[in-house]
Amino acid sequence: MDQIKIGNFIKELRKEEKLTQEELAEKFQVARRTVSRWETGSNLPDLDILIEMADFFNVDLREILDGERKSEKMDKELKETVLKVAEYSNEEKKRGTRMVLIYFVVGIVALIVNTAMEFAQLGETFWVGFVKGGTIGAAIVAMIMGILYATGNLNKVFTFKRRLLGKE
Repeated sequence: MDQIKIGNFIKELRKEEKLTQEELAEKFQVARRTVSRWETGSNLPDLDILIEMADFFNVDLREILDGERKSEKMDKELKETVLKVAEYSNEEKKRGTRMVLIYFVVGIVALIVNTAMEFAQLGETFWVGFVKGGTIGAAIVAMIMGILYATGNLNKVFTFKRRLLGKE
């Protein structure tokens, strides 16, 4: 326990109530000098006075013993946590959007290449057929991967794959 911190907190509570040291001393039936010692941290109130003080100032006993308001600190910590979660969530959304965009672009490029080959009226050789089939396949795969990624099912597919391969 930090007696000086506790003393400063008692002083802060007293000033919030617009009380002098003497008025606080009268309230708890102690000498004004005793209140001064509490506030400087050279002495602490007895437990029964601490309990009365918590009721009087409408604070938790733990707050007095810690020398600070928990609600404000907790609100600040909660706010920081919420901001971190929101930032993390935004990063995940950005990453997800990027991945879907990549799948979309790959699919479009594959379809453009396939369409260009159709318009070019190339002879039906093995390699022309292979590229045409490959570009249609790439477009379909990109579309399916984009859908799986956007719906969040891609992770399930990878988890299933790891289980099948015995890596999990």
